[in-house]
Amino acid sequence: MEIAINLMGGLGMFLYGMNMMGDGLQKSAGTKLKRIIELLTSNVLMGVIVGALVTAIIQSSSATTVMVVGFVNAGIMTLPQAIGVIMGANIGTTITAQLVSLDLVGLAPVALGIGIVMYLFSSKPKVKTAAEILIGFGILFTGMDFMKEAVKPLAEFSGFTNALVTFGKQPILGVLLGFGITAIVQSSSASMGMLLALSSQGLIPLSAALPILYGENIGTCVTSLISSIGASKNARRAATMHLVFNIIGTLIFMLVLSKPITMIVTNLDPTDVSRQIANSHTLFNIINVIVLLPFAKLIVKLTMKLIPEREDEKEDAKTVKYIDERMMETPAIALSNTFKETLRMGDKAKTALSNAMDGFVGKSQEKVNKSLEEEKVINILQKTILNYLLKLSKTSLNNESRETVDELFNTVNDIERVGDHAENIAELAASAIEKDLKLSKEGTEELIEMYNKVMEAYSSALECMKNSDIDLACRVIKMEEQVDIMEKRCRKNHMNRLNSSSCTIDTGVIYLDLISNLERISDHAVNIAERVIKGNNKQLA
Repeated sequence: MEIAINLMGGLGMFLYGMNMMGDGLQKSAGTKLKRIIELLTSNVLMGVIVGALVTAIIQSSSATTVMVVGFVNAGIMTLPQAIGVIMGANIGTTITAQLVSLDLVGLAPVALGIGIVMYLFSSKPKVKTAAEILIGFGILFTGMDFMKEAVKPLAEFSGFTNALVTFGKQPILGVLLGFGITAIVQSSSASMGMLLALSSQGLIPLSAALPILYGENIGTCVTSLISSIGASKNARRAATMHLVFNIIGTLIFMLVLSKPITMIVTNLDPTDVSRQIANSHTLFNIINVIVLLPFAKLIVKLTMKLIPEREDEKEDAKTVKYIDERMMETPAIALSNTFKETLRMGDKAKTALSNAMDGFVGKSQEKVNKSLEEEKVINILQKTILNYLLKLSKTSLNNESRETVDELFNTVNDIERVGDHAENIAELAASAIEKDLKLSKEGTEELIEMYNKVMEAYSSALECMKNSDIDLACRVIKMEEQVDIMEKRCRKNHMNRLNSSSCTIDTGVIYLDLISNLERISDHAVNIAERVIKGNNKQLA
């Protein structure tokens, strides 16, 4: 019982340290992580590189594959792209095993000491992030040392050591054990840590460790499979591809490559079993990718056969495109996609406004209805994005990213208000159509001129937000000043038309409401532009 308690304590410290170090690395990487994911193309090899880099940063292949499931579920990553990232994630996760297999326990107290002092006595965000990485590193190796000490007494139990040796003679049992442990702890790095702890005490030979290692690679697929429950068919296919890839790799190694790998790692480190296991893990995943990369398309086809798409099960277009709960495994990437979703919402508000004005000017009830439908989608997007941002604000983001979250909260609300004004204009258009009201020629020309300027201001606000363009943001502010002048002129000219009886009271009420709604839209465009200027000034400071 004491051995189990100490082992669990060590494992807990190991996992906590790994997560803390991963969170620190994510905060440190920040926008770099976002740029890495933007490298994704239909090129499978680029996907492998991206998968390896992201996993090396976040310290978890399970987190990367869950994120991939989220991307596929959102429809912004194809299955051929996903297979590359999944392959790369398997390579990236070997870095943790390589790190743990090195005898760095002596550095743990130093890392903890320096990290804690930095964290307590510095107020700079970058220093605190570096401190988290050091503290995570220290806790990870302290946990590893705990596990090693916990399993030491097991050397006296010949039944235990004999049982472990059996896995070398009965590899299927070893695969099942590795699969079971990893499926339970939901981390191949944690199960690898336990394997390395046993090997460091001379309790398990390489021949017995290899089948367990293969099983761990299959067991890590459980996390992504669980995350795909309730997701789209393509998301389930992405998770299944991960499983198929690892099963095929395990079969190749068990049947063909076990002996060559054993010879290579034994020659590299003749006496250190921990290093032999870590090197086997790395070679397994790298060779697996090299062998199976040319057959990536066939793996995709096989997955399509396993989970076929029937005509009656084709997925409907989704209201939300870029965001998915699973992406929160990598907060920096989740934030980047929330930004894209916000811009998409902004485009929908622009379409709603365009349809509303077309409906008014062209007396088209069809355009009015389209605008009202678009506004319903905008309301759903607002609630979804704000809820997502609220959850995202509780994850491991650096200060710059947290400020972006705050700015997006306000921008989403501004865009929703633009949608509301588009809805108001659509309702005014519906009223004008129903009562057969007509504006004077001069009034219509003034209205169209003002609308074009408002649309230019709002479109430019979205564009400057997308490209962080300060010059364009400043032009939006100038445009809004022009809109204010236009509104005053429109009101003055309208009063003149009323006095000359060239415009009716009923038409005039709708006209004034229209120009008032347009002017408010330009105000929201300025709010968006001012946030772009404020955000850029903070980065330069």
